[in-house]
Amino acid sequence: MLLQRIITALILVPLVVLAVFQLPLEYFSLLMGLITLLAAWEWTRLVGIDSPLKRGLFLLALILPMLWLQFWTQFLELAAQVLDWPDIRSYSGALEWLVILPVLFWILVMILIRKAPEGVLKLELKLRYKALIGWFILLACWMFLTRLKAFHGPEMTLYFLVLVWVADIAAYFAGKKYGTIKLSPEISPGKTVQGMYGALVAGAVWAAMFIGYYGYQDGFIWMRLVDFVLLSVLTVLISIYGDLFFSVVKRQGGMKDSGSILPGHGGILDRIDSLIAAIPFFYAGILMIGLMA
Repeated sequence: MLLQRIITALILVPLVVLAVFQLPLEYFSLLMGLITLLAAWEWTRLVGIDSPLKRGLFLLALILPMLWLQFWTQFLELAAQVLDWPDIRSYSGALEWLVILPVLFWILVMILIRKAPEGVLKLELKLRYKALIGWFILLACWMFLTRLKAFHGPEMTLYFLVLVWVADIAAYFAGKKYGTIKLSPEISPGKTVQGMYGALVAGAVWAAMFIGYYGYQDGFIWMRLVDFVLLSVLTVLISIYGDLFFSVVKRQGGMKDSGSILPGHGGILDRIDSLIAAIPFFYAGILMIGLMA
């Protein structure tokens, strides 16, 4: 299993790096959209949407707002000309405020899993609410990952992806070597507190390395360096509880993996669960650091 995971990762990582640096934004957005739709298909399976028609409608419910968000500035330009309202173009930045809802959602998830894991496991939601949650978190992930590349460049996008990967790897090996205290045994018996600490330390080290290099180039002040390291550590923390959230969904659905498309990893959701939770928080943090600069 570990060998399969390594082989799959060795194939996927170079492809992701190429996509981040070489693909124009429109094609990157399209690629992330296709991956999101694959993850959405897996979500419908996890929550018990069995009808192909309903699954298709769920995908359509994602595609339509994706198109609206992708062409937001073009819609504003059209509205400015049709309505003779040039000031409407200033609303192009209004989408940034949408990051607040997913950030609050994932903070709430973290608190609930931390304080009442058994209650979260026993929570029974109607199918429509499970579908709505999946729609919400997947759309937010696609939106803010593409916006991260659009407004903060491929370097910051790759930094974020590597941050989540490094934290995941560090958690695995730290937990395997030193793990004695279970983080949330009711939800995921394999995760340990020591593994979490390993992930947080790895995140801080990676942040210091990145900002040390780019900060030297761009003249970052010390306060921004500290802010960036803190943001990275908190992003890792959110990502860990995002992983636990998807573990809850899989346990409630009686499934070990979300799919089998990635040998050694399971499904798409199994590979990007931490990332889904982390990206809104990281994006919001980058915005705040930028405003304080």
